Amino acid sequence: MGIKGLQGFVTNVCPDACVRVNLKELAERHRANHPDFPPVIVVDAMSCVRHWYTPESWVCGGQWQEYLANLENFIEAFKAAGIKLVFYFDGVVEEKKRDEWIKRRVQNRKEISRLFQFIKTHRKQPGREMFVIPSALPTFTRYALKSLGQKTVCTLQEADFEVAAYALQHNCLGILGQDSDYLIYDTSPYFSIEKLYLDRLVTVMYSREDLCRALGITVTHLPLFACLLGNDIVPESLLEGFWHKCLATCPPRNKSYSRRANVLIAVANYISKIPCSYGSLKDLEKMLPLGSDKTLLYRGMESYLLPGQQSPWIPHHVTNTQMFSSPQETAMSEKLEHFQLFEHSVSVSPGVWSQWLFPSLKLAKEQHIQSENYLVFNILSNGVTECSNSLEDDCDTEIPGQALIFRPARQHIYSVLLESGKDGAHPLVVKEWFVYFGNPLHQPELVQPIQPPVPGGTPSLKTLWFAKGPDVEKQRYSTFLACFHLQDMMEELQAVEGSLAGFCCLLAYLFAQVNSLSLEDLNAFVALILCLKGKAAAQLAGLQLAQVDSRAVHLGAVLIRGLTTLLFANSACGFPFRMEDLMPWKMFDGKLFQEKYQQSHRGCSLEELLEGNESLHAPFQNLKSLVCKACKAKNRIIQSRRRGNGIITGWHHGNFPQ
Repeated sequence: MGIKGLQGFVTNVCPDACVRVNLKELAERHRANHPDFPPVIVVDAMSCVRHWYTPESWVCGGQWQEYLANLENFIEAFKAAGIKLVFYFDGVVEEKKRDEWIKRRVQNRKEISRLFQFIKTHRKQPGREMFVIPSALPTFTRYALKSLGQKTVCTLQEADFEVAAYALQHNCLGILGQDSDYLIYDTSPYFSIEKLYLDRLVTVMYSREDLCRALGITVTHLPLFACLLGNDIVPESLLEGFWHKCLATCPPRNKSYSRRANVLIAVANYISKIPCSYGSLKDLEKMLPLGSDKTLLYRGMESYLLPGQQSPWIPHHVTNTQMFSSPQETAMSEKLEHFQLFEHSVSVSPGVWSQWLFPSLKLAKEQHIQSENYLVFNILSNGVTECSNSLEDDCDTEIPGQALIFRPARQHIYSVLLESGKDGAHPLVVKEWFVYFGNPLHQPELVQPIQPPVPGGTPSLKTLWFAKGPDVEKQRYSTFLACFHLQDMMEELQAVEGSLAGFCCLLAYLFAQVNSLSLEDLNAFVALILCLKGKAAAQLAGLQLAQVDSRAVHLGAVLIRGLTTLLFANSACGFPFRMEDLMPWKMFDGKLFQEKYQQSHRGCSLEELLEGNESLHAPFQNLKSLVCKACKAKNRIIQSRRRGNGIITGWHHGNFPQ
């Protein structure tokens, strides 16, 4: 997550450390010096997604086809220069960084609240200064890049360490991102995504050596420098007294510098005068108010030490294997060593996440790393999952938070994965950190897995993941549908094409769960997916909206989070759907949904809603009747409730037959 203020300090106070470079020229030089190793740039994708998302519209839920085209252009620019890209994504939020994660989520919630207030007041999208990335953008970016043939890695810990380690190990041309931690690691050069001109492949390289020269320290000092400024392991709150002492011995050089800049200079001055030794580190630990955990500074230093590296600050008996293994990796290896999978049944105490069997042949881990499954490894390895902010209107009490809407489905998916309730075993509990209105995030919510109503009982993971044959394919599909309480509609849904079937499952579940959704909402969703097919990215980019409806913004975000729930169920059930059939660029476009939503609630005719395409009338009625049938089976009758300008104008019979 970087060192607070360091990026700005380098830009404003150490301009010599900001070197303008041409990546194409660097690649040519690399090929000349290393003819057997093509130039590779490791991309910290999580710090790049907001820079990749350049479509004009962002508030409506995502312009997914435009975004996919942007990613393709990005890849092609590097490919033309002979540069291979490797993309890294955070695969987990480490518990040592949970407090920082929560702080960011609370701040994001405030930003989103202000955003909705703007939309309601002005009925339009605000400027880029209020930009919030569309919901689930990082998740679907992984699959987008993979679909474009790129090597995409989902990490077993937060990405910066693995990015730096990969770059060092493979002698990469550099790291592309926007995280000042890459100035601290002793690894390949760090290039800025923020300063990148894609058409010329020109950007800024932040030089560790030039930064050290400006500060009067060496590269060896950088990890200690980072820890004494506060990072994800050493809290800033423990360092104020230390900074005060440093400032007293190193008066500010320039009155125009901020206090933070002066603190950076003073801390560098202090550590430049102490020996680079473990003894010095122990002396600093005694000086700092580290409370009961006297190892904070040591652990902070250790976190920057990459495999194969040693440091004078850290005893050499600490192995690189210990440092590189994440808690999930360690837990996984221990379980694989101690248990023969599928051979035993283990009973654990209620409410306790303990040693438990799960089927793998390391399959879940491999699929996780290769971005082929979604959330499965996190649940199997440590029973913890999280979901960041969505563009949801906290003031709209008629629509529950997406975290609550899809929780019953997740409970069934947890049960499939953990095989809960079988053979008398006590069910495990999953810890959820999901952001929604009313959840203060003081602690995780303990969510109980619930067996899905699969006809004949839930198959084992061994069956779902490894068995073959038409009967197993049917079991996979049936288990998937049961997670959304649609097991009785298997025959009808199997007759529908992949993306439409997945979309229909999502709508049927969503409308059964949320009673405030109306016939007009359903018409808009069905018209959306039918009219989306055949539209090119450029055509969608040219679509202009007269206004933006805040409720449609909210519903768009809910739908996108629903798609991630489909991915989760599909991964757990052995992939009854192709993952590419569940992607948003096949089902959703934010502006197009806004148009269909507003048309539907204005009472436009079916012909206008379907853009005069008579061939879409039959599919429209078919999809709509499937959703209504599924809801009716649960005593949920979808009724007409037209809204104009965000205000309910009354109950109507509607223009379209149910």
